[in-house]
Amino acid sequence: MSLGIKVFAPASVANVACGYDILGFALTHPGDEIIAKFVDTPGLRIAKITGAQKKLPLAVEKNTAGFAALKLLEYLGESDRGIEFEIRKKMPFGSGLGSSAASAAAGVMAINALYKMPLTKAELLPFAVLGEQIADGAYHADNVGPSLLGGMQLIRDNASLDIHRLHLPKGLFATVIHPHIQILTRDSRAILRDTVSLTQAVQQTGNIAGLIIGLYNSDLGLIQRSLKDVMIEPQRAKLIPGFYDVKAAALENGALGCSISGAGPSIFALSANSNLAENIGVAMQGIFTDLKIESQLFISKINQEGAVVM
Repeated sequence: MSLGIKVFAPASVANVACGYDILGFALTHPGDEIIAKFVDTPGLRIAKITGAQKKLPLAVEKNTAGFAALKLLEYLGESDRGIEFEIRKKMPFGSGLGSSAASAAAGVMAINALYKMPLTKAELLPFAVLGEQIADGAYHADNVGPSLLGGMQLIRDNASLDIHRLHLPKGLFATVIHPHIQILTRDSRAILRDTVSLTQAVQQTGNIAGLIIGLYNSDLGLIQRSLKDVMIEPQRAKLIPGFYDVKAAALENGALGCSISGAGPSIFALSANSNLAENIGVAMQGIFTDLKIESQLFISKINQEGAVVM
């Protein structure tokens, strides 16, 4: 019996305003941990889950980390090898911070580490995406891609996982606030309309293109003009009490942009340095305090590493 290894996979912000389902970045914290070790009993087993308030299944086929790991083991031809997981959930459920994606990323990273890294992180991505699909029913990598690979990732096509790391300006910081209300990704997707207007499509296309150019050129003005979501945010904002007041507070305190993180209810803002990020956080949290809604604040650089063996 081995002593095992520990893997960390970070939270992530998906969509990044104008990049619905195709853009996301990793945070330095929070995140999930998995302890993995070889055992004598054949097959993959989840022995323990902490921090989940008994909301997550121990059954491998129904657990995002377990299913992702199982698919990887099948690919490696090691389905019968005895492996045990302990999953340590250290981020909130239904937060819009990629909780299920972090678990899936940690699951495949743990298996890869146990087997002395036979695959690259990029080669692990399809298995991690399959794991997250268990949670929300969609095959997309805007959370799991950054959580596994780090950085800000552009997914040109989710079906083929044509994914690319974007250049980021030095000093870029994220402020993320998680109000203590729950919105499930499935429910947040269910309210979205199937169609958008031609005007909205043109505006959103211009914004995502402008954001990418702004990132590559470190053009903060262009980033600021481009971090706007005219398609998804207007539909989901009503699910988050005080959203527009929180957004206004962030922008008034120097944010380059502010929008919903993933399916919500977390809200993110990007800024040019840590001082701005902290001031923005105080202002955003103040709105929720006034609404008598408890919240948790995270100030983070963009995490360039993603999932790591600790």
